[in-house]
Amino acid sequence: MTLRIETAFDGRTAMLRLIGRIESESVDELRDQVRRHRPRLLLDLDEVTLVDVGVVRFLIACKAEGIGLLNCAPYVWEWMSRERNREE
Repeated sequence: MTLRIETAFDGRTAMLRLIGRIESESVDELRDQVRRHRPRLLLDLDEVTLVDVGVVRFLIACKAEGIGLLNCAPYVWEWMSRERNREE
């Protein structure tokens, strides 16, 4: 399964629910969605099954910009931490 994005909006905050595999080829589409739904935005990663290093870097940038990451798998958090440490 490739990436599917579902959008929900409660009147104040937008939530992008990401489902399936997220690969680097999807980052441009995700950036467009992020720009469209800023400034109050959450990414729900509960149903993400796989990411690659390009996506991990994108998620690091999102978090740095104040975008909330919900239901992120522990392996993704760990990978993000290692990648941030590697870049420093």
